[in-house]
Amino acid sequence: SGVRTCSSGAPVTQHRPGESEAHISSGRLSRRRQFLREHAAPFSAFLTDSFGRQHSYLRISLTEKCNLRCQYCMPEEGVPLTPKADLLTTEEILTLARLFVKEGVDKIRLTGGEPLIRPDVVDIVAQLHRLEGLRTIGITTNGINLARLLPQLQKAGLSAINISLDTLVPAKFEFIVRRKGFHKVMEGIHKAIELGYSPVKVNCVVMRGLNEDELLDFVALTEGLPLDVRFIEYMPFDGNKWNFKKMVSYKEMLDTLRQQWPELEKLPEEESSTAKAFKVPGFRGQVSFITSMSEHFCGTCNRLRITADGNLKVCLFGNSEVSLRDHLRAGASEEELLQIIGAAVGRKKRQHAGEGWARRRPGWLLKLLLMLQDSPPAIPSISSQDPFRVQGIGHRVSFSNQMATLWKGCRGPRTSLLAQQWLGSGPPQRHCSSRLDSDTNPKCLSAVSRAPATPSGPPPTSDQLTHVDAEGRAAMVDVGGKPDTERLAVASAVVLLGPVAFKLVQKNQLKKGDALVVAHLAGVQAAKQTSQLIPLCHHVALSHVEVQLELDSTRHAVGIQASCRARGPTGVEMEALTAAAVAALTLYDMCKAVSRDIVLGEIKLISKTGGQRGDFHRT
Repeated sequence: SGVRTCSSGAPVTQHRPGESEAHISSGRLSRRRQFLREHAAPFSAFLTDSFGRQHSYLRISLTEKCNLRCQYCMPEEGVPLTPKADLLTTEEILTLARLFVKEGVDKIRLTGGEPLIRPDVVDIVAQLHRLEGLRTIGITTNGINLARLLPQLQKAGLSAINISLDTLVPAKFEFIVRRKGFHKVMEGIHKAIELGYSPVKVNCVVMRGLNEDELLDFVALTEGLPLDVRFIEYMPFDGNKWNFKKMVSYKEMLDTLRQQWPELEKLPEEESSTAKAFKVPGFRGQVSFITSMSEHFCGTCNRLRITADGNLKVCLFGNSEVSLRDHLRAGASEEELLQIIGAAVGRKKRQHAGEGWARRRPGWLLKLLLMLQDSPPAIPSISSQDPFRVQGIGHRVSFSNQMATLWKGCRGPRTSLLAQQWLGSGPPQRHCSSRLDSDTNPKCLSAVSRAPATPSGPPPTSDQLTHVDAEGRAAMVDVGGKPDTERLAVASAVVLLGPVAFKLVQKNQLKKGDALVVAHLAGVQAAKQTSQLIPLCHHVALSHVEVQLELDSTRHAVGIQASCRARGPTGVEMEALTAAAVAALTLYDMCKAVSRDIVLGEIKLISKTGGQRGDFHRT
């Protein structure tokens, strides 16, 4: 047979007619790998930066689109996207991949957006699998389409899977991503384990106030499952004013885990690994920490990124990019492309751009940051051990038992049954409450009354407004001299939905999702954010927030009652009123597609206690 050579110098044998493709492929790969092992050539100069880091790992974004609408990522209606003509074509993706692999890249990860919504993703994986020298093809996905596509992807050559999942509470998942799909993600994880992927990596971005209370539950999953749960430090954006305190550091997370599992042991790390791996002795899986902020791993970084529109990013945190697409379409030769790539890699900095804050590329994300202004939406912290109650669940079981049930089946009828258990889509009379005591029998709020307010005693009143100074300008009250007392306030609201919207809410059939669940979470969130919404309100560290919603079939209405508790020098009636009002507004938003004839009313304070001016109770 004739023999030719590739750029590495490895012989490539041209096969004789009649030889089987499988035999040819197997033999060729075997000889190629053996040659590379025996004649290891110096790593490509084009992919080696000025600090000696060799970049053998390429991440390729297949699309900007996503089938979720995460609260802290994009608005519900989506974002402007790059025109299709400006995105890389399939052939351009494969051309660039071949070039990088030829120069020494041995691992490619496909990302997005959500890569599994790209129609030709299976074909792309199959084409990449044919590239000699490419040892690993991975994908990072939100898991919604994974169970359906994974068998095809595995046959095409997919060898590694990362699944993004920030919560194990189904209702919180639906609230965060504004879509249903928790059980599809779980089915995807289950399918990956079933098909033999080990470990299946689960990426969890940990944010204070969102999901740091679920760390132990995530780790508990690794006891019987071959998972690598990867806790990722939340990375603020440069210039977007996001609260750095939302980041939970690696050491804080590790301390939390060691309180539960003191025997947690550290595992050896590969030189270029971004994860610090640990394992509970006796558990099948492991946990890892991606310490992007507290302990950066820039010194061993071996990653390059190509965006969906063809820009090469040498650092995730840098704002420097070079368009490979433009040069490719202008007819640049392979050598010219390598010179451009080499120049970009050569400019890579020793560590994070700026002062350790992430810089993201312009486009829809910049528009999002402008929209968010001072801070991202605060996601309420919901205990995964005892999520909010929904009337009709029946006997309650612990969270760990619920998860065990999920993992035993995780598909078909069981998934449907589990969804009913979690989201309360069974009985027609639905009630949503945040109370943690399961034996409480909340009173119907339709009777929250229209009677006039009468105080329980004659509390003294002020003869002037307290939020203006002597010159009539707005001013915050100084509460520094007031004593700390236990404060409690209760407020209510009523939303008149009308018969059509009421019926859909009652049966949980709104396309947007469970209106009562979302309104409940919005009320909790609003209470915690009152000082950011009402300019002269003090920030109050709430010790408890409770939001109850109950259907009133006689009025086709939802009654809302919110209570807030705190110990401090100032009252919490504004927090209670804000919670009730925002829960009502959220119900309107959830139902407005069905009817615009929705009335929000009867927003009022029911009671407050603990203030210097005495208690107040509306009779």
